[in-house]
Amino acid sequence: MGIIKAVAGAVGGTLADQWLEVVEPDSMGDTTVFARGVPVRRGARGSNSKGTADCLTDGSIIHVYPNQFMMVVDGGKVADYSAEEGYYRFSSASTPSMFNGSLDASIAESFDRIRYGGISPIRQQVFYINLQEIKGIKFGTRSPVNYFDSFYNAELFLRAHGTYSIKIVDPLRFYAEAIPRNKDNVDIREINGQYISEFLEAFASAINQLSADGVRISHVASKGPELGRYMSTILDEDWRKMRGMEIVSVGIASISYDQASAELINMRNQGAMLSDAGVRQGYIQGAAARGMETAAASGGGNLSGMMGFGLAAQMANNLFRQAGAANAKANPAADSGWLCSCGARNTGKFCQNCGKPRAAQGGWACACGQCNSGNFCQNCGNPRPAPHVVQCKKCGFRPDSSKAAPKFCPQCGDPIGEEDIVP
Repeated sequence: MGIIKAVAGAVGGTLADQWLEVVEPDSMGDTTVFARGVPVRRGARGSNSKGTADCLTDGSIIHVYPNQFMMVVDGGKVADYSAEEGYYRFSSASTPSMFNGSLDASIAESFDRIRYGGISPIRQQVFYINLQEIKGIKFGTRSPVNYFDSFYNAELFLRAHGTYSIKIVDPLRFYAEAIPRNKDNVDIREINGQYISEFLEAFASAINQLSADGVRISHVASKGPELGRYMSTILDEDWRKMRGMEIVSVGIASISYDQASAELINMRNQGAMLSDAGVRQGYIQGAAARGMETAAASGGGNLSGMMGFGLAAQMANNLFRQAGAANAKANPAADSGWLCSCGARNTGKFCQNCGKPRAAQGGWACACGQCNSGNFCQNCGNPRPAPHVVQCKKCGFRPDSSKAAPKFCPQCGDPIGEEDIVP
């Protein structure tokens, strides 16, 4: 008993007139994995007539569409099959032809295991299995999945919702292990209860693998392809061996965190933002402005509001001073200007007070205007003047006079100006 490839020209256009019956698959949706073949009889062309006797007549034509696997079942056992699109003539006298199509050689092993074993035929049926990618299978974690994030250096917990897709790669094994008996049409959602539990276990393992690879928790939603590969490694061998199907892709629609994780992430992100001097100053200015608004809204003469604003302003000033000192310390190479012999500090090439040019590095400018490098002026012969002594007017600290005067007092951070030069 088997099928024979029919000549396309002999069956095209007049199937119901030339042949006893033509068998085609019942309606198959995007998530349909299994459907029964139904005959189109003479006089009923274009319509499916269900309820006919389960008996195939010799010479009947079986139509196989692309991405479909057709099998002839006799007495509950598979007698022949085809994964190639086209027309096939059924013959009770022929032997199995087994048109593998694009399926690999393992399908022959499955056929030998579940094929017709010589039992007297009782029912002859045609079934179809969908070989397309079955998409849109929904999933959602029932409880938060732990995720150690090395960036936050903390154990966080997330929930995920999305869809995944499968593909049937060994339809004979899938028919034997996954399809309930006495069912003529099966949607993947009807048999997905056990599979979704196994999927979620593998999903948790894949999430942990992303964590081990150092992926930040906020980037998990964009790692669908990586998750698909991880889960293929975890699930595919078992699912292919047991049920003849495998994971194709995983798509994450949403990621959410439990309350403790969300609070920790927000706290860490705020700290990272405030470590930036510009962001910190903007935050302080905003806080001061809000304090002024609060004080104004509290009514005229409200002492507590003004005291609160005063404290906020004092804190802001302290933070600004600390930020300025930190920036001065972090940028020692910044241009602190040069001190002219007249006592004025400048940043350009000429003194803004007396017009004298800036001396070359390591040199000095004489009162006559000559720039020199030695101990005596090359123009008038006057000796090199003693270096100016700088003393902070605020704290009294005296920097090393043999070096250029600093821009800020190293002790208290107060700016050094002309008023700090000792006569």
